[in-house]
Amino acid sequence: MKSTLLVTGASSGIGRLSAQSLAAAGHTVYASMRGVDGKNAARARELRDWSFARGLDLRVIELDVLSQASADAAIATIVREQGRLDVVMHNAGHLVVGPTEAFSPEEMMAAYDTNVLGAQRVNRAALPVLRAQQQGLLLWISSTTTRGGFPPFLGPYAAAKAAMDSIAVTMAAELARFNIETALIVPGAFTSGTDHFPNAGKPADQATADAYARYAGLMDQVGARLAALMPPEADPRAVADAVVRVVGLPHGQRPFRTVVDFLDDGAGAVTEVAERVRVEFAHRIGIADLLHPAVAGPGTAA
Repeated sequence: MKSTLLVTGASSGIGRLSAQSLAAAGHTVYASMRGVDGKNAARARELRDWSFARGLDLRVIELDVLSQASADAAIATIVREQGRLDVVMHNAGHLVVGPTEAFSPEEMMAAYDTNVLGAQRVNRAALPVLRAQQQGLLLWISSTTTRGGFPPFLGPYAAAKAAMDSIAVTMAAELARFNIETALIVPGAFTSGTDHFPNAGKPADQATADAYARYAGLMDQVGARLAALMPPEADPRAVADAVVRVVGLPHGQRPFRTVVDFLDDGAGAVTEVAERVRVEFAHRIGIADLLHPAVAGPGTAA
């Protein structure tokens, strides 16, 4: 069934690949990014040209997740043009790398602002629409760092992704009775195919970062080891494929978590246990109905 989707952070990487794959699957996709007429003008034009050449319905839209006004305006545009919004894909995020001590509280807050509060701004704009429809899907791009193994020097990023993941789980229950479904796609590490590490932020406090000189080369060492362990088929397009597959499933039948991890960092095993505990606890305290969207009311899909 054709859906209208918003993909945040679609200028590159998993967001861009997902937007293109969803459009190729026949959906109407709003690929959002900031600086559509500025820093990302070339990327926006490339996406528009790609869509036009294939006769697909992919539209680039301005959305800066750091601005509530920008999120409100983007959602208003989508609803004005389409009359509804079916799926919100929370993908916008920013990686930061360095000794955790070297990051100022303000720098750590900036990572949190993009990776966590950005999704909250989009939700504040989109959820009134989804609640009024009595149907929708929040699709969150999480990370295996929230439950699997990961190297040091990713502290602020991993903490922000864990916070986002936790909010997604909480909101899943809070939105179920509005017939709004939640699904999390959980990518593992990818050593190529994204701009994640090349564009990573670093702490401004170089003196403190330099104090960790005894760890010099560690991230390069880890990166080389990850690359050596990565199978040939490891490609971030697998994440986009998972997104398309989950979106295409019937409402109410989507898996809560889908792990896409070619290295097996342990997130899959932890997820299996954690999901069993989550479901069992919901039954024990009498809120099992919140484990799935309420398939009732107007707009319900089969």
